[in-house]
Amino acid sequence: MHAQQRTCVVVMGVSGTGKSSVAAGLAQLLALPWIDADDLHLPEAVARMRAGQPLGDADRWPWLDRVGDNLADRTAAPRGVLVACSALRRAYRDRLRDASPSLQFVFLDGPDALIRQRLERRTGHYMPPSLLDSQLRTLERPDPSETDVWHADIDTPVAQIVADIGARLSRRAKDAAAA
Repeated sequence: MHAQQRTCVVVMGVSGTGKSSVAAGLAQLLALPWIDADDLHLPEAVARMRAGQPLGDADRWPWLDRVGDNLADRTAAPRGVLVACSALRRAYRDRLRDASPSLQFVFLDGPDALIRQRLERRTGHYMPPSLLDSQLRTLERPDPSETDVWHADIDTPVAQIVADIGARLSRRAKDAAAA
């Protein structure tokens, strides 16, 4: 008998793609906890972003380590966890993979104009629309060699993305249990 594999998923993409909405929906569907990686930024980093200053790698590595610690924490989340995290560069995703080897990514992507429009309408978040260009420059879209990344188009309603990804995760769990 095989031990149950944890379900660990990072919903990724630039700010404004709907990461938190999709992660929360998947968490509810799968009855798993979810974490918004934005909440793991240090106050100094949040202040810099709020002021329109993009973060560099020196800011991101310790933050990614905190995200990875949450992914790897079997005590807090024995069945798994969903995380909304930008994970913009492959090196960042690799860092998270090191923390959680069976990690699945969901890349939310869409037209830059739609993302900008969403950011301009959003209220109550520290990330100003002016930082979108910096995020887009940093973004390394996952390539086919990253077989643990599923793509989702943000033109699709959140409920449909959640249902589609939930079904794929269920199939993956059944396949793993049968192996």
